[in-house]
Amino acid sequence: MDLLSIAVRFALVVPAIVFHEVAHGYAALALGDTTARDSGRLSLNPFKHIDPFGTVLLPLLMTATLGFGFGYAKPVPVNPWRFRGDRRTGMAITGLAGPLANLAMAIAGAAVVRALGVVSGGLADAVWTLAYAFCAVNLALMLFNLVPIPPFDGSRLLLPFLSRRGLAVYQDLERYGFIIVIALLWLPERLFRVDLFGLYFDVTLVPALRLLTGVG
Repeated sequence: MDLLSIAVRFALVVPAIVFHEVAHGYAALALGDTTARDSGRLSLNPFKHIDPFGTVLLPLLMTATLGFGFGYAKPVPVNPWRFRGDRRTGMAITGLAGPLANLAMAIAGAAVVRALGVVSGGLADAVWTLAYAFCAVNLALMLFNLVPIPPFDGSRLLLPFLSRRGLAVYQDLERYGFIIVIALLWLPERLFRVDLFGLYFDVTLVPALRLLTGVG
């Protein structure tokens, strides 16, 4: 893959990540927590959200080696003690806002794909390709974040339903969440030749992409 292709695909990841994080901040603000706003994290300026590894290095490495990539930004600061109403429900709503933002962007990309229809060559072909890739990137980021392992957004959706004991276990797991994810990505492939996340995307991303874009 040439450098231009890597740069273009990386450029599609950045807005997906930024809007994802800003959505968390606005959801928290709607619930009464001004922490993200006070820290300047409701801005669409990507430099406010960049994490050197998660926003730059990881997407570039994935794009260069796998042909696609996604990453993460610096988490938007949220203080659940400032929420109006139940804190666990507030965290679930705030957590869901990021994936919903990615879904909205995926739908926007798919709308462009459907509007252009079947194209052949020229600028329309380039726009179609970018729109399709943008849809795929946002769906991948949404689905990856919905994995119910702390600290991913999917785990926040469990909070309203946890007992006190369950909440304690959750808080313990949160410290090791990324280690668990890396282990799930690496160990099954090494030990059993099973790509768990590949299987996950096969049954989620592929049909969702086909449904939204109409492309088989």
